[in-house]
Amino acid sequence: MSLFNRRRLAWALLMLSPALFGVNMLMARYATFVPPNALALGRWVLVAALLLPFAWPHLKRHRHALGREWPDLLLFGALGMWICGAFVYIGGRTTPALNIGLIYAASPILVLALGRLLYREPLTVPRLAGIVLCLAGVATVFAKGRLDNLLAVRFTEGDLWIATASACWGVYSVLLKHRPSALDPLTRLCAIAFAGSLVLVPFAIGEAVLWAPPDLGDWRTWAAWIVLGIVPGVGAYGAYSFCVKELGPSTSSLSMYLGPPYVGLMAWAALGEAPQWYHLLGALLVLPGLFLATRPPAKGV
Repeated sequence: MSLFNRRRLAWALLMLSPALFGVNMLMARYATFVPPNALALGRWVLVAALLLPFAWPHLKRHRHALGREWPDLLLFGALGMWICGAFVYIGGRTTPALNIGLIYAASPILVLALGRLLYREPLTVPRLAGIVLCLAGVATVFAKGRLDNLLAVRFTEGDLWIATASACWGVYSVLLKHRPSALDPLTRLCAIAFAGSLVLVPFAIGEAVLWAPPDLGDWRTWAAWIVLGIVPGVGAYGAYSFCVKELGPSTSSLSMYLGPPYVGLMAWAALGEAPQWYHLLGALLVLPGLFLATRPPAKGV
C-alpha cells in the first residue's frame, strides 16, 4: 500500500476508532444478562487469543523480558482489564451510556495531573483551564444539571463505578507510558490481556458462586463476548495503533473529542437513550476542556 493510501486509511480509521471504543459503553448497557466480571473475562480472553498468533514469536524472543516485567503486567491487567473492564459493566447497569462516555472523556485530566505529580511534566495555564472545564462538565453530568444535586452529592451508584474506572484508566495510561518495556505495543497488549484475564478469574469465580454464573447456553452471552473482543478490543486498539504510527500521537489523540458525540448518537439509536439538556451542557464544557488540557505545551514552556 502506498504512503498516500496508508494515510487516507489512517484518517478514515481516526474517524472510526471512537465509534469502535463506544461499542464497549453500549454493551455495558445492553449485556446486563452476563455478570460483569464474567463479561470482562470473556472479552479479554478472546482479545488475548486473537492477538496470540501475531504476538507469539515476539513473546518467545522476549521471554526473559516477560520474566522481569510480570509484576507490571499484572498491575496493568488489574487496572486496565479488571477495574476498567468489570467496573464499567457494573456501572452500566444503572447509568446511561452517554454518562459513561462523558465521564471517561475526562480521564486525560488525571493523566496530566499524575504526569505533573510523578514525572514533573509541564502544567501550563491553558491546561489548567482545560482541567477546570472538564471537571465542570463531568460535575454537570453527575448532578444532572442541578446545583442542589451536586451540593447534596446525589450521584447515582453507576456514575461512581464509572468515575472509579475512569480514574484508574488515567493511572493505567500514565504507568503504561512511563514504565519501560522490551515488548512492542501489540505484544505488550497481548501479554497484558493475558495478565488481566488471570486477575479476573478469581473475581469471576466468586461472582458465579455468590451471585450467578454466566449462562453458557445462551447465544447472547457468546455474542456479547465476541462483539466486545473484536470491536472495542482488537478492532479499536488496532485502529488507534495504526493511526498513531501513520499520523503521530498528537493528531491521533484528536479522536478522543469524537467519543462523547458518537456514544450519545449510538446510545440514542441503539438503546433509545435520548440525550438530556445536561448532557449537552456537559459536552460543551468537556470537549473544549479536553482540547485545552491535551494541547502540547509551547516550546520553551
